[in-house]
Amino acid sequence: MKSVQTSTPGAITVVEEQRPTAGPADVLVRIRACGICGTDATFVHMGGMPKVLGPQVKAEALTPDQMRPVVLGHEPAGEIVEVGADVTGLRVGDHVVVNPQAAPSGIIGCGGPLGGMSEYLLIENAEVGSSVAIVPDSVPFAVAALNEPMAVSRHAVNRSEATPGDKAIVFGAGPIGLGAVIWLKLRGVEHVVVADVIASRLDTALAVGADAVIDSATEDVAARLGELHGYGSNALGAPRPDTDIYIDAAGVAAVVNTALATGKWGAKLVTVAVHKRPEPIDLGAILRNEMTIIGSQGYPSEIFEVTPEIAEHADRFARLISHQVPFSDVQKAFELALTPGAAEKVVVTYE
Repeated sequence: MKSVQTSTPGAITVVEEQRPTAGPADVLVRIRACGICGTDATFVHMGGMPKVLGPQVKAEALTPDQMRPVVLGHEPAGEIVEVGADVTGLRVGDHVVVNPQAAPSGIIGCGGPLGGMSEYLLIENAEVGSSVAIVPDSVPFAVAALNEPMAVSRHAVNRSEATPGDKAIVFGAGPIGLGAVIWLKLRGVEHVVVADVIASRLDTALAVGADAVIDSATEDVAARLGELHGYGSNALGAPRPDTDIYIDAAGVAAVVNTALATGKWGAKLVTVAVHKRPEPIDLGAILRNEMTIIGSQGYPSEIFEVTPEIAEHADRFARLISHQVPFSDVQKAFELALTPGAAEKVVVTYE
């Protein structure tokens, strides 16, 4: 079978590997779609991952011999083609999505020996609800492949504890931010605004359910939020937009500082984006608004919580996919994903 790896900075390699065979506790999945994530792009930029991890490691300063190859792909969807003798609840032909963090040999596509950007993927110790979930045959595989990133978005919204009466803003209209918009609206949140600097992304935000958008490259975010959400105040009585929840899906310090400067008393900021380097933020603003800052990492319980709702609202989630590229042209798929502004969400498909 063919599998995609990276071992050289800025490049991927399609390699031939032995097709796995399911053991008694395993299933073998024929991959039909796999999304490309920002994490994949990071591995490709670095040409793998450091052999030794730690807070003192700066990947950009490492030499090639200090890096190791990475088998890519942690957003797969496919159909089962082999079932081990001891596996229950799964059968050949089932369409499934995968929990990449459940693999005992290491996280699929993120340092473990297995990767979802392959023609076949072995699911070790296969168990419904733990390592895999079945999706209806009616759901396109490309949409099913959104399961993992949408679990990341769902965790951020769960961390916000948003209620129907809340008003929210999501910074960053990439897949994670747009996923957060969908989950907020399905949760019944009254009004959701999206801010981004790319007009086409704002169009997509409106298409998936945002109530309003802000072009933060040309508009005053605080002023527009005041127009859209009305006004409350900070702890000192100064007027502030009556926005309850800020979600950072952009990963830039300007977003955090905008939230801190704009937030009313008791507002929440959930940071789900990866901030790649330390940057200064205005901690003094926290005293003026008692904003709660919440980190959101991965999906401790959400990986299959999202699956039935993705199936129910498949047409809505499909709008997040900007490009579907066949595996035969996987080099082009990664070029798109690695080129800033060229694509929003790229999904590689398999015949």
